[in-house]
Amino acid sequence: MNQIPNTHEMNTHSNTEYAANANDPQQAVQASIYALHQSLTRQASILDLYNQLAHAAPSAQHRILILEAADSANVQLSQFTDFYRSLTGLQPLYIVERTTFHCYDDGISMACGAGLEGSMYYRQLASIAPYPFFQHLFLNASSAERENAERFASLDEERAADQGGKPYVVNIEKVTEQNNTYRTAIWTGAHLQVTVMSIKVGEDIGLEVHPTTDQFIRIEEGKGLVQMGDQRDRLDFQADASEGYAIMVPAGKWHNVTNTGNEPLKVYVIYGPPEHPFGKVEETRSQAEQDGQER
Repeated sequence: MNQIPNTHEMNTHSNTEYAANANDPQQAVQASIYALHQSLTRQASILDLYNQLAHAAPSAQHRILILEAADSANVQLSQFTDFYRSLTGLQPLYIVERTTFHCYDDGISMACGAGLEGSMYYRQLASIAPYPFFQHLFLNASSAERENAERFASLDEERAADQGGKPYVVNIEKVTEQNNTYRTAIWTGAHLQVTVMSIKVGEDIGLEVHPTTDQFIRIEEGKGLVQMGDQRDRLDFQADASEGYAIMVPAGKWHNVTNTGNEPLKVYVIYGPPEHPFGKVEETRSQAEQDGQER
């Protein structure tokens, strides 16, 4: 997994440069220009991460908040660019260091951590910068990074986790729409289980049967084809369902739901009794199939 530019290494180098040239104004300015160029590289890489996350966002609400963070990062990038040009007369050249993440939730955690690191990095640069205009620039960047860290922390906290065994109240529509995993168990009790699922375009839940478990499925986003039957190769019940529809599956019925829309199919599922292990998280359908073979 690629990471954003290492702020510790960047800060150590900048501190050394500032300390070595503290009594030489010209050299101090050159050290500040170097720190500014390093900050440009970092900010451009952060902006690229935010844009990737916005593209992968599981809901409009997440996308809006991430784009707000991207706008803030873009403002800082523009300010760094303008300042660099005014000092050097040159257009800055830098390489965007692309960050990759395994899944959306990992990317959110990385963005949150990067914001906290960035806030500390820019505050440290401000504390050792030789002139007020450098100090002001880096302090603004520090504040913006902390605000973005708080944005991503709020998304990080919304990730579903199994709360079974204790009283729990949740906005099930919001949790379902924000889920980006194939299946996550959010409440597993002795007699009941609630999971949230996200089915990719063209994919399905998977043909299955639960001999002793009744099942309730509600669609919060997208649309799909529902199929049921008494035999695996004879699904003689079919119906189209979309947002707001509920599907009841009796124990012993073979069943499947296929995403026939052009966006992920977001559903929550209630099993009675529980069907999956407590706290089960399956990022993809292939992982779920592998888990099924191991059980």
